[in-house]
Amino acid sequence: MRKITDLQGTFELNNGVQMPYFGLGVYLSKDGNEVINAVKYALENGYRHIDTASIYKNEKGVGEGIKQSGVTREDIFVVSKVWNSDQGYDTTLKAFDDSLKRLDLDYLDLYLVHWPKEGLYKDTWRAMEKLYKEKRVRAIGVSNFLKHHLEDLMGAAEIVPMVNQMEFHPYLVQQELIDFCHENGIQYEAWSPMMQGHIFEMEEFKGLAEKYNKTIAQIVLRWDLQKGVVTIPKSAKNSRILANADIFDFELQASDMALLDAMDQGKRFGPDPDNFDF
Repeated sequence: MRKITDLQGTFELNNGVQMPYFGLGVYLSKDGNEVINAVKYALENGYRHIDTASIYKNEKGVGEGIKQSGVTREDIFVVSKVWNSDQGYDTTLKAFDDSLKRLDLDYLDLYLVHWPKEGLYKDTWRAMEKLYKEKRVRAIGVSNFLKHHLEDLMGAAEIVPMVNQMEFHPYLVQQELIDFCHENGIQYEAWSPMMQGHIFEMEEFKGLAEKYNKTIAQIVLRWDLQKGVVTIPKSAKNSRILANADIFDFELQASDMALLDAMDQGKRFGPDPDNFDF
C-alpha cells in the first residue's frame, strides 16, 4: 500500500508528476456561485486537486473559484477532459484552448480523453501528446478506457497514458483492469465512488461506519485510497466537502478491505465504455 498521509498527499505519475490522491469533483455543480464557492471553499480548507470537464459546463466558475481562493496556481492540480463531440486531432487542440480560456489558466495539470470514442480516440491521443510535448499540460490520460481500449491506444501511442479515470466502487472493482494499469504505470482513479448514493442503503457499510466511528462515505473514500486509487468525490455543500476529507486519522483493516473487494458484482451505475451512444 502506498503511503497515505493527509489531504495534500500525492501519488507519483509515470512521468514523475505528483498528483494529489484526493480531490474535489465538480460534476453537476452549477456554473456561477455554486461551483465558485465549492472550489474556493475546498481550496481554502486544504484540497489541492480540482476535477472538471468541458461537458460539465462549469470551467469558468472553477477558474473563478481558484482565483478567489488565493491559493498559488502552482499548488493546485487542475484537471479537465475533452468531450466526445470534440474528439479528433485538430478539434482536440481547439477544445483544449477553449477549456484553458474558460478556466483562465496558462496550463493544465492533467487532460483526459473523456470516453473511448471509436474511430477518434487515437487521433485525439496524438493531439494530447502534442500538448504534452509543448508543456501546455503536465500529464495526459484517459477516462472510461477498458483494457482492450488501452491496449489498442498504446499500440499506436508514443506516450503511455498517465491516468485512467473509471467508475469505481465496491460493486465495480475491476481488479484485472486495476492490475493492468498498475503493470503499465497508469494511475487508476475513481469516479462515482458512492454508487450514485446507493452505498448509503447497504447494511455492510452501516456496520463498518459504526466500527470505525466514521460515516459510510468516509469508509468508501478511505478504501479507495488504500487501494491506491485516486478519488474525487463531488459535493457543493461545505459540510460534505469537509467531511469527505476527514479520512486521514484511521485505516481500514486488511479484513475489511477484503470484505469491500468481495462485494464486486461488475455492476455499473454509469454508462458502459463498450456500449455508449454519445
